[in-house]
Amino acid sequence: MMSSTASRSSDLTRQIVVISAVTFMIIAALFGSGVFGGTPVQDLQNGALSATSTVLAPASSAFSIWSVIYTFMIAYTVWQALPSQRGSDRQRRVGYPIALTAVLNGLWLLAAQYTTLLLTVVTIVALLVALGWTMRLLVLNPPRTVAETFFADVTVGLHLGWVTLATVANTTAWLTTEVAPESWGRAANAWGVAVLIVVALIAAASAIGTGGRLAPALASAWGLLWIGVGRTVSEPQSTPIAIAAFIAAAVVVLVPIALWIRGRRGELALARA
Repeated sequence: MMSSTASRSSDLTRQIVVISAVTFMIIAALFGSGVFGGTPVQDLQNGALSATSTVLAPASSAFSIWSVIYTFMIAYTVWQALPSQRGSDRQRRVGYPIALTAVLNGLWLLAAQYTTLLLTVVTIVALLVALGWTMRLLVLNPPRTVAETFFADVTVGLHLGWVTLATVANTTAWLTTEVAPESWGRAANAWGVAVLIVVALIAAASAIGTGGRLAPALASAWGLLWIGVGRTVSEPQSTPIAIAAFIAAAVVVLVPIALWIRGRRGELALARA
């Protein structure tokens, strides 16, 4: 029901909050990348967050997806600030949740810079929950235009899909560095494959729960592919985990595609009835 009700002063406040939240996120990202003098993420926490820290760390090229996510977040911020979106019922429901995800994203970078590895896990889990909640709101309030799908649903979907993988990598880094005894290293392959199976199952469930949204699946599959590449070409190398990651990536993408095909067949059957 886009702009179906009169704009209120609180709507302008919401738009300003979104702009402020995303601005904070971008500044934190620039600081976290070293542009504003901060230490690059891969060098933080004694290298625990680097691409070679654990068997479930994606290769460094995987993190280029952040540029895509940030671009979509900026595009969403500009679009939601348009007068045409000020009174949008859908934006009233998801504007603040999306702002929350931007703030948590920035806070994770600050946590990585200045606090402990455990706090980065707490922060990224909170971010994952917030993104899941936001996506649920989007599903319950379906888009009515292509613009809504592109700027809101795709943006949140890519963010959710990647953070799902990032949460796994971040948690694994914490467990490996600070919790697990050294003897666990001998079972790293088995644990890694088990975790990837769980990730594929969660991603498949997410696809079902979101009605076959492709954006989260693509972002998760991207991360899984680069886990496979990382375990193939750099340390710590692991053929079993590489194979499991490649298979998981295929499953993650094929599930929403299968759901879409089934939905299209159902629509055609109804049209012929």
